[in-house]
Amino acid sequence: MTDHVTDMDQMTPRARREPGVEYKVYFSLIFLAALPFAAGGVALSAIGIKSERRSGGMIRRALAEASEITTMIFSR
Repeated sequence: MTDHVTDMDQMTPRARREPGVEYKVYFSLIFLAALPFAAGGVALSAIGIKSERRSGGMIRRALAEASEITTMIFSR
C-alpha cells in the first residue's frame, strides 16, 4: 500500500514571476481604455447614481478594471 502523506514543512510555495513585457503592454492599453469609463463612473457617483460596485477615484477604478481584465487574458 502506498503512503500518500505529504510533509508540509518541506513544501515550498510557488515562486512569483515578474510580469513580462507583453503583460505590461496589454495592461497599459487596457488601462488607457478603461480611464474614460472610470471617469464616467466617478461622475455618476458624484451626482448620486450608483454606477458600479467599485469605490474610489478614477485612477483606482481604472487600475482595478485593467488588472482584472489583463489577468483574465493571461490566465488561459
